[in-house]
Amino acid sequence: MKTYMFPGQGSQSKGMGEGLFERFAELTKKADNILGFSIKELCLEDPGKKINETQFTQPALYVVNALSYYKALQDTGVEPDFVAGHSLGEFNALLAAGGFDFETGLKLVKKRGELMSQAPEGAMAAILRGSKEQIESVLEKNGLHNIDLANYNTPSQIVISGAKKEIAQAQACFQEAGMAYYPLNTSGAFHSRFMEPIKEQFSEYLKQFEFSELKIPVISNVTARPYNNEDVVKNMSAQLASGVRWSDSIQYLINHAKSASDEMEFVEIGSGDVLTKIYLSILRELPKVDSAQDDAKETLVKTNAYAVNSKVINAASTGYSNTPIDQLTFAQQKVDEWNRNNPVGVKVKSNFDQFGELETKSHAVVLFGHRAAIYMKGYRGYFDLDEITLV
Repeated sequence: MKTYMFPGQGSQSKGMGEGLFERFAELTKKADNILGFSIKELCLEDPGKKINETQFTQPALYVVNALSYYKALQDTGVEPDFVAGHSLGEFNALLAAGGFDFETGLKLVKKRGELMSQAPEGAMAAILRGSKEQIESVLEKNGLHNIDLANYNTPSQIVISGAKKEIAQAQACFQEAGMAYYPLNTSGAFHSRFMEPIKEQFSEYLKQFEFSELKIPVISNVTARPYNNEDVVKNMSAQLASGVRWSDSIQYLINHAKSASDEMEFVEIGSGDVLTKIYLSILRELPKVDSAQDDAKETLVKTNAYAVNSKVINAASTGYSNTPIDQLTFAQQKVDEWNRNNPVGVKVKSNFDQFGELETKSHAVVLFGHRAAIYMKGYRGYFDLDEITLV
């Protein structure tokens, strides 16, 4: 069995989609007409420094994910058995399943990005080394009642979202409880109750469109189970104010394949490899099955078959894996080397022109089990060590 995974916001990067816009020139032209600007120019050159702004990020990712999917179909002639997308990526999953055509999906995503860019001020942070129950206990104990659990990425990597003041107050609470806390560079409390007004507006917008029956099972962010055709509109709007149950979705797919005495192959389609890395983290955290005949078989392959940075993973039907590439060790080595050679407060330059000169505000750390990163003063967020150079 095969599942295609489509990434969401946070996977964007300048240069994404190279080679796709020429290959799918007609679709690129349609995208330009809908958006009112050159999608190729935004993705490859980003002259206006807008690719990280929500209202531009979301349509850009949708287009790159979609063209990557069409490339996969042309190159292999094989459709997946399941599709899933993280937040925004779910719209690409619905496109792949035949719920709507390319133009309709882009219109939906364009509106979604515009609405989310206007969301009330809020904040988000990633909590590591804590379960759902432990995180909820910390919030309750400290009277942090304006924070929701937003993204269940892995069993021990959960993003919280809510009132800006309480998100900031939560840092000391989680660190005292032995958990790692990392603020995210977002302008709103996405996937929380604070998005309810945006959800209602988007729901109204969806009513003007007609949607087709899904031809491939789509795993819903809201339920972590396949969509029902009658719930397409409901789920598309609900996910704005609901937690993204990604870890549960991956576990459901692994167990579904296992129940059919099969293995699930996961393929990340689109920009970057965030979902690939999250998937590997999920496998490491799942309970191991003690059975010689159920030895895990897992391979990580980098290929240009489906997209510029496509990743293919063969998931073990047992639901666990011994990762052949120890990404945590590799990331820790980069972090240790940086901290040995550079003090806090050193001046750096981002590889992305729009950020200019920056100053580090922390020692480098390993984020999410694979990412060597460092916090920047005045930026309110982390940069990968690979994304910066010393001034």
